[in-house]
Amino acid sequence: MKTIAINGSPRKGWNTHILVEEAGKGAASRGSETELFNLYDLNFKGCISCFECKRRGDKSLGRCAAKDGLTPVLERINECDALIIGSPIYIGEVTSAVRALLERLTFQYITYGKEKGTFFTRRLPTLLIYTMNVSEAVMESNGYAEKFKFYEDRLNALIGPAKTLVCTETWQTTDYSKYEMTMFDGDARKKRRDEVFPQDRRKAFELGAGLLTGLQSA
Repeated sequence: MKTIAINGSPRKGWNTHILVEEAGKGAASRGSETELFNLYDLNFKGCISCFECKRRGDKSLGRCAAKDGLTPVLERINECDALIIGSPIYIGEVTSAVRALLERLTFQYITYGKEKGTFFTRRLPTLLIYTMNVSEAVMESNGYAEKFKFYEDRLNALIGPAKTLVCTETWQTTDYSKYEMTMFDGDARKKRRDEVFPQDRRKAFELGAGLLTGLQSA
C-alpha cells in the first residue's frame, strides 16, 4: 500500500507539517509506505484551462497534461491507496499552493458528459488537515466549516471518501513580542500548544491509520 502525504504550508516543522507527518505515521502503522511532498519546494501553477484532460481519444483524457513540478505528485496520487493533504488557513482560505493543487487534482477528473461525473476509476480515501489561528467559534461564525465541507464534498464526489481534521488557535511563533500581535496571548498559545496540540497529533495519527481500513485485506 502507498500513502501520499502533502504539506501545503510554507513553514516546515510547524503545525501543518507536524500533523501531516503524524497522519502519515498513522498510515505507516497499518503497513503503508508513505511519501511526503512539501508543496512550497515545487515549482508549479494552478489549472490553465487547456482542456487537454477532456480531449476525446487522447492519452491525456482524465489526466492533467501540464508538465511542471506538480506532475510527479499528481502521477503518484493517481496510483496511491490513500491521500493526506494539509494546509494552514490564510485569510480564510487554504494556501495558494494547496488551492493550485486542488484545481489540478480535481479538474482532471471532472467530466462534462451526461453519463458520469468523474474519470477516476476507483475510490481513494483522503484526509484533509487544516490549521488556523482563529478559535473554533470564530471559525464557525466566519463560514469556514462550510468551506471545508465544500472541499470534502468535492473530493468525495470525484476521487473518494474524505474526512477533515481541524486544528484551531495554533501557536504561530516562539516569541510573540517580536511582532505586532498584541491581540494574542503568547503564553496562552504556548500552553495550548503543550496541552491541546498533542491531542490533535493523536487525532491525526488515528485518522491516518483509519484511511487504510478495509484495504489491508483487499
